[in-house]
Amino acid sequence: MLDATVEHSDVIVVGAGPIGIEVAAALRREGLSVIQFEAGRIGATMEWWAPGTQFFSGPERIAICGVPLVTANQGKATREEYLAYLRQVVGAMRLEIRTGRRVVEIKKDGAGARDGDGFGVMVDGPRGVERYGARKVVVAMGDMHRPRRLGPDGVPGEDLPQVSHYFEDPHRYFGRKVLIVGGRNSAAEAAIRLYRVGATVAMSYRREWFDEGRIKYWLMPELKSLIKSGAIGWYPSTCVMEIGRERVTLCGAGANGEPEGAACAQVEADDVLLLIGYEMDGTLLAKAGVELLERGRPRFDAETMETNVPGLFVAGTATAGTQQRFTVFIENCHEHGERIAAAIAGRAVREREGVVGAAELPES
Repeated sequence: MLDATVEHSDVIVVGAGPIGIEVAAALRREGLSVIQFEAGRIGATMEWWAPGTQFFSGPERIAICGVPLVTANQGKATREEYLAYLRQVVGAMRLEIRTGRRVVEIKKDGAGARDGDGFGVMVDGPRGVERYGARKVVVAMGDMHRPRRLGPDGVPGEDLPQVSHYFEDPHRYFGRKVLIVGGRNSAAEAAIRLYRVGATVAMSYRREWFDEGRIKYWLMPELKSLIKSGAIGWYPSTCVMEIGRERVTLCGAGANGEPEGAACAQVEADDVLLLIGYEMDGTLLAKAGVELLERGRPRFDAETMETNVPGLFVAGTATAGTQQRFTVFIENCHEHGERIAAAIAGRAVREREGVVGAAELPES
């Protein structure tokens, strides 16, 4: 049995990435009481980026809450600079974010809703599962919750200890043979950085060549040169068939990028990086009654960000579901906080000049 509801507020915000922080700040400006929960730490997705990773976008595009993002060399922010910036913003906005607390259930008119109106929210934290109440709830939980696997059920060896879906500190790969599986930005960046740190690098990609528009423009020329010279091994139009402790078996990929045919290559590898993307887990939204569309994208009103569940809003990349090609990211989600705050406060939206807003999101 749970104890009585721990606390009530006007709004509960789920998630403390950049847009979650921006939403909470907009709500606070309206004079609303806000409780914000984060399962990990602020900017949790960026925590597992490799040290020194740079953003694709310029600082002015990923700055939030009207606080300028200043970088050391006036260039694109690194992972470390942006995490420090988020800490600065949270302090400047005087936001209280309760980290290490995972929201496990959102229930309309459930236990915890005041006077039978609003939401009961179950939160798993240091003291176990506790119940909170709020008139409104905003889910800004992002869209990269778990790594994609190699096929519906994975492939043999995908769970071996030398296999990872995350590119960690490059130093750990010095002097080792590394096979990188994937052909988007994260795979390209990992290949170049591992080559520079002294690893023997090979890449397997299910297409004949990269979609260069999906790779940071300053990386592509060097990657081309390293592959052409043979400094980085290149296995185009291949898929992983099996991962062993010392080598990986590849097979040919058809025109659609799917496995086709028998084994075509054996690649020696001490480590295997499966940098093939991540998926959104929409379970929390679905349990709350939100209708999920293709790729787990929640149904919502683009003007207010309210879902089909009255009083439950979504913000940030959580609006997109699992993205095959990134169209929703920090820089075109800035208006979400303003739209939500306006809807809850019952006033018109104050548009910000020069920022792409929610109206440009795919129709839901």
